[in-house]
Amino acid sequence: MRIIVEKNYDTMSKKAALIVASQVILKPNCILGLATGSTPLGMYRELIAMFKKGEIDFSKIKTFNLDEYYQLPPDKAQSYHFFMAENLFNHINVKPENIHIPEGMAIDIQKECKEYESAIEQAGGIDLQVLGIGENGHIGFNEPGDSLRAQTQLVGLAEDTIKANSRFFDSRDEVPRQAVTMGLGTILKARRILLLANGPKKAQAIKETVSGYITTKFPSSFLQIHPDVTLILDQEAASLIR
Repeated sequence: MRIIVEKNYDTMSKKAALIVASQVILKPNCILGLATGSTPLGMYRELIAMFKKGEIDFSKIKTFNLDEYYQLPPDKAQSYHFFMAENLFNHINVKPENIHIPEGMAIDIQKECKEYESAIEQAGGIDLQVLGIGENGHIGFNEPGDSLRAQTQLVGLAEDTIKANSRFFDSRDEVPRQAVTMGLGTILKARRILLLANGPKKAQAIKETVSGYITTKFPSSFLQIHPDVTLILDQEAASLIR
């Protein structure tokens, strides 16, 4: 596990963008696993700027997003379909047919989960998976529990997650209580993993991730067993580790 500590959010985002860009440059048809939330926004802005300067070409990549809210229409501003379009896909030359995001409105959600898992496998697996992290250690929407399922699935959201995500909605009551997410096993199959975290609220989560016990009570701790994980942190997120 590599840990890179940057001065602040801006420098952290630039470093993360360089890592993603290098993956695309070295393997133009690579498979990227992407994340939503406020943490990767700076990285996406940097990647868009690099594309507009002609420094990177996304025309051959395929993308798979970690998750999507259940029963939230994709045209809603809080949906991850909308988020990715607004913050990345509409600004680069990725082909629409190469974009994959779980379909939270699917009539048969179990079939959707199986087909999403199959699509990742048929693409050859994820080359670089970008992750954020919740204060309770969730990655994707794999919440703490007595057990964790390995593959893409419909899950219930923890109250801590609902509270944290309520900032994106008009009220806490509007936050969906379920989501479709890649399973922890699917995430760990990625050849490389890049986890981003910033701010003091993530400091304890990072400490548990890198130096705690491996436990389903803190899902991100399982990253300790992956052979190629890089953490890019600002100084506040890294404040509780050596």
